[in-house]
Amino acid sequence: MTARIYRGDGEHREWEMPLAPPWRQFEGEPVICGPGDDDWDSGHPNHLERARTYRPQEREIELINVAMMLRRPLLITGQPGTGKSTLAYAVAHELQLGPVLRWPITSRTTLQDGLYRYDAIARLQDSNLAKRNDEGAGESAGIGRYIQLGPLGTALLPYERPRVLLIDEVDKSDVDLPNDLLNVLEEGEFRIPELVRIAEAIEEVQIGVEDSRNPVPIRHGRVRCRAFPIVVMTSNGERDFPPAFLRRCLRLEVAEPDVQRVADIVRAHLGDDALVASADIIELFLQRRTGGELATDQLLNAIFVTLHADTTHADDRRHLADLILRHLSVAY
Repeated sequence: MTARIYRGDGEHREWEMPLAPPWRQFEGEPVICGPGDDDWDSGHPNHLERARTYRPQEREIELINVAMMLRRPLLITGQPGTGKSTLAYAVAHELQLGPVLRWPITSRTTLQDGLYRYDAIARLQDSNLAKRNDEGAGESAGIGRYIQLGPLGTALLPYERPRVLLIDEVDKSDVDLPNDLLNVLEEGEFRIPELVRIAEAIEEVQIGVEDSRNPVPIRHGRVRCRAFPIVVMTSNGERDFPPAFLRRCLRLEVAEPDVQRVADIVRAHLGDDALVASADIIELFLQRRTGGELATDQLLNAIFVTLHADTTHADDRRHLADLILRHLSVAY
């Protein structure tokens, strides 16, 4: 049995990363002390709520621990609304690893979008302004102000403890992105060409990161991890992935929650009273789910609305539930 670092109970405890395989050990420098659980983004309180109320299944717990041991990404496939992305928030909260670094994928997403952004136009404008004002700034001075690491690049910084990276809906990407990810995730590092070119003159540059106002030092233009990030990639199963990509991932298929898990989810989010008072709404959800796609968050929305609506009449409650519990392919 794999040593259980993540247990899925949401309880904070002391823990240590298991020994990595010899072929998955990284030694990035300089070591950075990452954020803790108190650093969750106050602008997104729903992230913390999702983490606290998530109820993982046994197989999810097992595979997260195996992924941490092997330093490999976890690819989670399942229908929308089955909690694929929420697992990342639950892991980050329980292990006190700070805010989740989320990278939402679209058909236009490229690898560099996740690694870093370089604002060459802003740098040129500032350089021209400095010349007009007779300010003799050097060519390479202040370049770090125009470079910011993206979520993937931030996750690969040499943190003492791993960050949690959520690559959301990777199946929506261009066909090239999974292959482009292979080398970065395999090597645990990447280079920033704009900094490599000036490395002889300026060995260390401070640049911005995804989720902090404090810049971090980058040496010789290279970003290399120390603790390989906990990478959770989600897919709705809309496309197939290259064998080489799949071979480097641990894969998990998330099924729709059964009756007991549905009850646990409602209880966690809304309490025992809501679970008892909404038995008819839950039954309606389970009946309709067999005929098409329904997401669990639709059930929670339906229960919340019917509990707080200005009516107790059964027909009115059923009408409100009907408005929300529609199959994902059905428009209003």
